[in-house]
Amino acid sequence: MISIYPACFYENKDGSYTVIFPDLDYTATQGENLEDAFAMAVDCLAGYLYTSLENHESFPKASVMSSIDPKKVLQEIDCDDDDKGFVNMVTVDVKSYARDHFEKSVKKTLTIPVWLDEAAKAQHINFSKVLQKALKEELRM
Repeated sequence: MISIYPACFYENKDGSYTVIFPDLDYTATQGENLEDAFAMAVDCLAGYLYTSLENHESFPKASVMSSIDPKKVLQEIDCDDDDKGFVNMVTVDVKSYARDHFEKSVKKTLTIPVWLDEAAKAQHINFSKVLQKALKEELRM
């Protein structure tokens, strides 16, 4: 299923772009240039919707693109910038995107002391699960 939401794109002085989704609690991302900003907007939209689905949360209906005023969005987030922005629709197939980007596993090789390996195996510890949990804690996710 394709999801479509309007996003405001603002060019920064250094040529990078900030992207804001007003319908999604002003969720924002950025890109080094316009092409990168569009790619990051798709990733941001997919991440927001995927997380909402995983948490069994509903998400708001998308606004009509013509009802979004980029200057008003900046005012609503208390940004005094005079940046001129534009609105564009961002689309994503959340299930397909998640399968390719969020749910895909990668194989990692790691080294641990023999005694630690033997102790963990004796207690039937799932190494992948422990590593994922530890990385999430370390990254504060």
